[in-house]
Amino acid sequence: MIRRGTRRSPRDPERRPEGAKMAALSGRARGALWVALLALCGTVLALLAVVLVRTYAPRNPAPAPELWARRSRQQRLEPSFSPQERRELKEALQGAIRMQTVSFSANDQNTTALAEFEPYIRKAFPAVFSAAFIKHEVIGEYSHLFTIQGSNAQLQPYMLLAHIDVVPASPDGWDVSDPFSAEERDGFIYGRGTLDNKNSVMGILHALEFLLRRNYRPHRSFYIGLGHDEEVGGGKGAMKIVAELESRGIQLSFVLDEGSFIFDGVVTGIEKPVASIGITEKGEITANFTVTSEPGHSSAPPKRTSIGILSEALAKLEQHPMPNLFGHGPEILMFEQLAPDFSFPLNIIMSNLWLFGPLVGRFLEQTPTTNALVRTTTAITMFHAGVKSNVIPPSANATVNFRIHSSQTVDEVLGIVDKTIDDKRVKIEMESAFDPLPVSPWDDQTFGVQVFRQTIQDVFPDVGSVAPGICVGNTDSRHFVNLTNAIYRFNPVIFKPEDLPRFHGLNERISIEGYEKQVQFIFQLIQNSDISQSTEPHANHEL
Repeated sequence: MIRRGTRRSPRDPERRPEGAKMAALSGRARGALWVALLALCGTVLALLAVVLVRTYAPRNPAPAPELWARRSRQQRLEPSFSPQERRELKEALQGAIRMQTVSFSANDQNTTALAEFEPYIRKAFPAVFSAAFIKHEVIGEYSHLFTIQGSNAQLQPYMLLAHIDVVPASPDGWDVSDPFSAEERDGFIYGRGTLDNKNSVMGILHALEFLLRRNYRPHRSFYIGLGHDEEVGGGKGAMKIVAELESRGIQLSFVLDEGSFIFDGVVTGIEKPVASIGITEKGEITANFTVTSEPGHSSAPPKRTSIGILSEALAKLEQHPMPNLFGHGPEILMFEQLAPDFSFPLNIIMSNLWLFGPLVGRFLEQTPTTNALVRTTTAITMFHAGVKSNVIPPSANATVNFRIHSSQTVDEVLGIVDKTIDDKRVKIEMESAFDPLPVSPWDDQTFGVQVFRQTIQDVFPDVGSVAPGICVGNTDSRHFVNLTNAIYRFNPVIFKPEDLPRFHGLNERISIEGYEKQVQFIFQLIQNSDISQSTEPHANHEL
């Protein structure tokens, strides 16, 4: 006989404790879930509040110092040039462009044209060469150093740099017949050196010439350095100018060299032009990669030839780029400062790089121009191998150029390269190398920054922002780090998207109006630099 257990009702008192426990647990779980949801909502709301505050909180622009305001009302000369002076500007620049001061290598320069440059500028700028308070010296045979003795020896001097030499140019592909013709077309002067960098050479000297003709003597002393071999490293020009100044114990308030531009329509999401002033330069490594192997007849080849081994090593470098370092260097300052100028929703993203930095970094690496801002770049520039079609090559050699991100060093980059290739058959020898340049100060109290902002406001009132930037190329200014910690790179010329490939490329040109603006900029900068700041060191500066 089967005995059946007694079935209890759900209301049975013996089952109530278990049901109560389940209900209590369920209630606590629901409570914990609500607490978690409320905490999550609070976190999201807090993040949203931080994002909105950082995006839309008013940012007060740096006010123009009262000293400049008073000076503008009293004695500052306006950069207004007569029709005759404007013709003179154009013709003097054209004459300089026609002089083929080409640097092919450090040991191969057109020294004939470089030697002819001195008599040319003597004739073009008679007031500069005749002023009693201006001293001119030829350094390293073809470079030029001008010392302009100001009327107030207590003001620390500054320096303006430019370079005379240019890179080679073939007429193939140019819209004009000769890249050294300085042909005028549609309001532009075409020719090698119109942007890099005879526009600065002639612009600096012409601005000083026009000030002298108006009987202006600077209060603050300054120097003009015109190098003749910047395109091949500056070893015989800029470095010798530096050595001369160091021997005199000179320390500079700031240095201004070529570099970045006023970008109009170049920065996605910003309508107004942006003046970008370089506060540092990337470092550089030029290295030779070599593989050697036994030569032989191609009818009985080894499994791997020197060409194959080296090609695989170079392919690894291209397939595994250096790490994305956005946010680890000064590039982040540029985007943070430009954040209010971006359109929605980029203004929110750029104002909150603490949150969106990785996203922005991934976006920037998509194009070559912006990719250069976020990492050390790798460029395989030369490859040599093979002696005959039926001979196993005894060696293969390649040259690779690395431009080093500001947060890395030469040794760090070489370590990554060695780990990436991971092949002892590939020998690496450095041809040249230097670390990234120190980052110059960028704040409202820095004298040079004050001068640049005021001068840009004077001459380019349509510019929306003045922001720090990075020079992905190198300039002569890198040799001046022992003379000042405030080195800036800025070419006061408006640069549009179609101008980017012209730099060192085809159809290099500058608008006549743009060149006049550049001269006006230097004209105003010299006057604006004559302001005495309370932070000036009170000591005489021997020149």
